[in-house]
Amino acid sequence: MTSSSTRQWWLLITLALIIVCVWPPVDDKSLAMKFVNWAVDPLDRLPLLPPQFALGEGDDPEVVARHDMLVQQYDALYLKEGWTRKRLELKAARDPFNASTERQLFTGAGVLVALLAWRWGTQRTRDRNQ
Repeated sequence: MTSSSTRQWWLLITLALIIVCVWPPVDDKSLAMKFVNWAVDPLDRLPLLPPQFALGEGDDPEVVARHDMLVQQYDALYLKEGWTRKRLELKAARDPFNASTERQLFTGAGVLVALLAWRWGTQRTRDRNQ
């Protein structure tokens, strides 16, 4: 690949940066998904839907009241529809596949693009030499 064009290198660099951004860690969201979550609510004003009660948590009236208040706030915004609803969904969004599946897909895409770039480079070199 020593005679590859600038376009091929930019393609490989762009793909490498995309893979770095979308590569999910073992137990967290990818950098791209974290950016989406932040971009829809940069000031952190939208509520998140609270998780269900853990075993025994539903016995404390204060915890139940606090949980109900958060659910009511979330539901009131969710009923507005349109962009507000989409923002609530995107704020809590996770990566579309599990981490191991995403890694396999991105590794395959990276290898495929690298091989195509190498192939285009060798064809271009052959065409120039003829």
